[in-house]
Amino acid sequence: MKRLTLLSGLVLAILTLLPGLAEASEGLPHIPGAELSVLWAVPFACMLLSIALGPLFFAHFWEHHFGKVAVFWGMAFLVPCAIVYGFDTALYEGLHSILLEYIPFIVLLFSLFTVAGGVRLKGSLVGTPAVNTGLLLTGTVLASWMGTTGAAMLLIRPLLRANAHRKYRVHQVVFFIFLVANIGGSLTPLGDPPLFLGYLKGVDFFWTLQHLFLKTCFMTVCLLGIYFVIDTILYKKEGSPTPPHDPNAAEEKLGLEGKVNLILLLGIVLAVLISGIVDLGELGSIMGIHISTSGTLRDVVLLVIAWLSWKMTPRESRELNGFTWGPILEVGKLFFGIFLSMIPAIAILRAGTDGALAGLINMVFHDGQPVNAAFFWLTGALSSFLDNAPTYVVFFNTAGGDPQVLMHTMTDTLIAISAGAVFMGANTYIGNAPNFMVRSIAEERGVPMPSFFGYMMWSCGILIPLFLIVTLIFF
Repeated sequence: MKRLTLLSGLVLAILTLLPGLAEASEGLPHIPGAELSVLWAVPFACMLLSIALGPLFFAHFWEHHFGKVAVFWGMAFLVPCAIVYGFDTALYEGLHSILLEYIPFIVLLFSLFTVAGGVRLKGSLVGTPAVNTGLLLTGTVLASWMGTTGAAMLLIRPLLRANAHRKYRVHQVVFFIFLVANIGGSLTPLGDPPLFLGYLKGVDFFWTLQHLFLKTCFMTVCLLGIYFVIDTILYKKEGSPTPPHDPNAAEEKLGLEGKVNLILLLGIVLAVLISGIVDLGELGSIMGIHISTSGTLRDVVLLVIAWLSWKMTPRESRELNGFTWGPILEVGKLFFGIFLSMIPAIAILRAGTDGALAGLINMVFHDGQPVNAAFFWLTGALSSFLDNAPTYVVFFNTAGGDPQVLMHTMTDTLIAISAGAVFMGANTYIGNAPNFMVRSIAEERGVPMPSFFGYMMWSCGILIPLFLIVTLIFF
């Protein structure tokens, strides 16, 4: 806690001093994406390899120092950037990523994590295939309206408690990540960060609900069907177990505890919606980085809502819910390094046909016409590793960047970009932030979750064939 307080004070001090530099630092250049070779993406690749291999080969070191590793790989880009392009450029790029991308990202996740963690499903659910499938379906439906993070945090603990007596549990968490932490968030801008960014760029709120509904239903029905078959087979293999009866345990009726948090979740939804609708102008500028008033107010409101949830929810209720700060701390530390180290990779992509990845960009157009299948797969493949929100923006801009044209003239292209970014965020642990948090919570509850590559074996074996079918049917 002392370290957190000192760090917060340091950040506030820096942010207080930086505005004084703004006047002298206007017009700082972006890192030139067209000039960068793919070697600039090496720190990001090493960041991914650290996440994949650290827990496997250096488990003790990783457990205690993964935050330092994340910062190291972020600095592995910023330091060479300062040497080659100047300190001002490196500082500008780092601040731009932290102030405009990382902070709003982590504040939204933090508020959803805190508030959803205050809602406890009371009573005893027995983890049968039917009950588990029902929980997955409920979470999938909720994800588009309270965010994949909110839905995941609300239901992962009840799912784990209901199946605490089961021997085979890994598949339950994996399918939970597929559906609740990713695919379920594809129908509204509240569901997943890429769609939220699209909404802020001018895509109508209900556009995704209208145009991704059939694709989402197809993926949901297929995955729930596959899950039900797998869970039924394993349930019978275990001998259809039931939880051990404790005669001393008091019977608890099925219900919800911490209902005030449902109202607070609605507050989060409204804060996000209003921030995208109401433009209150510019609050200020830090080194040429324009800070919007509505965005800042949104983040402040979200933090206040999280504080209210913490104060209004009994500690005992959170303890019974298995709530800890570990998962959000892990996400916060790792994604700090990810956001910094992926700056050059995003810059290269944004350079389009002038960048080192021009070959990839050229694949999405043929004779001047968009190749929607290529948009779906490239957006999805890069979203699996680069984080789906900035990848969505890159391909949104590659397709022209005009929301009116994309919504009405290039409808299938925007569908492909949206579906690729949201659906394929499930391909890896880093494709979407809730993936990490769900994995962390499951491991705290004793579920032996697969490694980075082990999880990809699940996603490649189950999701990729379904994505191929989606391509043949819809794109």
